[in-house]
Amino acid sequence: MKDYMDIAIELSKENFEKHYGGPFGACIVKNGKIIGKGMNQVIKENDPTAHAEIVAIRDACKELNTYDLSDCELYTSCFPCPMCLSAIIWSNIKTVYYANTKEDANDIGFRDDFIYDYIKNLSNESILKLTPMNREEAIKVFEQYKSQKDKIIY
Repeated sequence: MKDYMDIAIELSKENFEKHYGGPFGACIVKNGKIIGKGMNQVIKENDPTAHAEIVAIRDACKELNTYDLSDCELYTSCFPCPMCLSAIIWSNIKTVYYANTKEDANDIGFRDDFIYDYIKNLSNESILKLTPMNREEAIKVFEQYKSQKDKIIY
């Protein structure tokens, strides 16, 4: 287990040196084999979703040719942000090992706390304004999907 975390930390160090994004690295393991690796690529790719955990999830999914990473473990150099936590849950990873804490990330300038606070009550319009519209039309597609016999729930 320590070896996998060492790899995640080494990826974070390599990423820091390359200036691709924040100093974050991650790897995904299944049955004792690394199946996905990721470094934060936000700056390199101009993609705010290219966090190390997301990049590792994408890499693992390609490797296994699936969207379901059940029975995989994720090793990350830092406690995952809210977006990454959601992606980890959606990918069915049940175990995450992390090195640095979210407080450590905050200490170097990564501001995840305001997102955690926003999620608690979904009401701070200075962060994000959510406005419902056209549900009458959109719900028709949901109703069709609901009655579809061969749908795949993920």
